Amino acid sequence: MKNFRSPQRPKKSSLVIGFQAVINALRTGQALDRIYLDTRSQGNEVNDIKKFASQSGVPINYVPAAKLNTFNAGEHGGCIAQIARVQYQDLQQMISLVVEKGETPLFLILDGITDIRNIGGIARTAYCCGVQAIIIPEKGVGALNEDAILTSAGALEKLPVCRVNSLVKAVDELHLNGIKVYGSEMTAAINIADCDLREPAAIIMGGEENGIHPTLLKVCDEKVKIPMATDFESLNVSVATGMILYEVMRQRR
Repeated sequence: MKNFRSPQRPKKSSLVIGFQAVINALRTGQALDRIYLDTRSQGNEVNDIKKFASQSGVPINYVPAAKLNTFNAGEHGGCIAQIARVQYQDLQQMISLVVEKGETPLFLILDGITDIRNIGGIARTAYCCGVQAIIIPEKGVGALNEDAILTSAGALEKLPVCRVNSLVKAVDELHLNGIKVYGSEMTAAINIADCDLREPAAIIMGGEENGIHPTLLKVCDEKVKIPMATDFESLNVSVATGMILYEVMRQRR
């Protein structure tokens, strides 16, 4: 078994530092995970960053200078980008690819899960259970960085990830493709084992503190729960994801 190390600052080699370097990276199509801009930054370079980032689908985080300084990147001028370790895929293209291969779609949506250890564990299980892609939002999810890949035992480098600007719109797109969407919710009335998971499906897992956002929960086709023998508050999200995905695999086999 691999020994997992604690999260740490990203290596300097995984960063693009300074406005011009980031603009050049965006212009040349280099894959970036996200861009960090000093909240006080303004001017033409900022406008260029916004324009090219929007075209490339790279999210921008506006942060104080103190946050940028924690990267230990040296002189950054108010702009740092993190190089993507994961190659993000288009959701519709992934759906079409799965259907063309004659497979039954199974997608996993992560809403508000920020702990990269949980994300890594979820990715490992998802890959083992036949999930064809993980769907994440641009913001509000843990960075898929080197530590996330390490805790996933490399699964994040094998499993396609679709990054979208709105999970609600992503659910709409899944619905348009005939994929039923289930939201995992501990107070739901329906047990996961009572659902027909042999049909095209997407499972939404929410963060441990707040669960699935109410707006996203409203657009689910079904809210489901994992039956428990006690009234303990909840399961760890990585464990809960594994239990649900193994139920899907059990039914489909």
